[in-house]
Amino acid sequence: MGLDYYDIESLLSADERMVRDTARKFVDEEYLPLVRDAFRRGYFPKEAIPRVASLGFLGANLPEEYGCAGLNNVAYGLINLELERGDSGLRSFVSVQSALVMYPIYAFGSPEQKRRWLPELASASAIGCFGLTEPDYGSNPGGMKTRAVREPGGWRLNGTKRWITNGTIADVAIVWAKTEGDDSRSIRGFLVERDTPGFSAPEMEGKFSLRASVTSELILEDCFVPEENVLPGSGGLKSPLMCLTQARYGISWGAIGAAMACYECALDYARSRKVFSRPIAGYQLVQQKLVTMVAEITKAQLLSLRLGRLKDEGRMRPEQVSLAKMNNVSQALAIARLARDILGANGIADEYPVIRHLLNLETVNTYEGTEDIHRLTIGRDVTGLNAFE
Repeated sequence: MGLDYYDIESLLSADERMVRDTARKFVDEEYLPLVRDAFRRGYFPKEAIPRVASLGFLGANLPEEYGCAGLNNVAYGLINLELERGDSGLRSFVSVQSALVMYPIYAFGSPEQKRRWLPELASASAIGCFGLTEPDYGSNPGGMKTRAVREPGGWRLNGTKRWITNGTIADVAIVWAKTEGDDSRSIRGFLVERDTPGFSAPEMEGKFSLRASVTSELILEDCFVPEENVLPGSGGLKSPLMCLTQARYGISWGAIGAAMACYECALDYARSRKVFSRPIAGYQLVQQKLVTMVAEITKAQLLSLRLGRLKDEGRMRPEQVSLAKMNNVSQALAIARLARDILGANGIADEYPVIRHLLNLETVNTYEGTEDIHRLTIGRDVTGLNAFE
């Protein structure tokens, strides 16, 4: 399991350990050999997608009747941990496909939509993306400008979405749009297929983070979406926020994987790197950094494990997810910076994974709710007072 200072291994079932080991083997043997060049050149290694699908990682915690693995949420979390130990871009691909595309179809879709799309998405015969964030509306999605106007037989959509993972390679986009007035309760979800006239998804360039990932804009210019492509169970801002809760849960686990990769690299380096005739691991200040990493990773592991058990019991609250996402990502970013410091000048070289994880975590710390937004969410929960207003 890698770093396991509190014997968390003993708290996992045999099935959970098997799933974790399968994901770890895939990352070590098949993905890590690809990601260094992919990050350097700025592309997502799509050749890994069929293998990710064949291993059952897409929509892994959704029912088997739709071609999914039907795993519990702890096993799903462990998959996210191992995938992000490889790279945040890989975990982001799986997270978007699973939590932000397959989940809303499962939760809000019609029986016909579920039967059509979920098996295709689980097998990666189709790729999806989630269109909520806009150029002017990220932390306040209820202010979105994308509009859907009813017409005979369907809806006409206009708007722009930005920072959309998988957008350029997606066969279908879950687009959230306001259907009337400015009331956030009027927000609905639409299945916008790639070949829809007026729809385009140009890839965004110039990123120095999540370089081994596809990030896009979604442009909707008088796109006609037929009535059968509306998610009938969606309604109001609560619907996309429910999807984000699912994604944030996976992120809380994924961040641990990035932190573990940085810690393991820093520990190995500190044991072998000699300064003044002894390994730097023998110096007090380096040990202090390593111990901080161990402590924070262990706390994050326990936090996400408990969260997963609550989720499997149907007792998880969104505010608890905010706490785990906020804590685990911010601590993973701090751990990546400590690891970069231990590696010295080598800390900025992609021969080692640390700088890649550090840069990626800058994005993970922002998307799916910034640290500040999650703090305000938790603050509202514990005080009963809304600081957003």
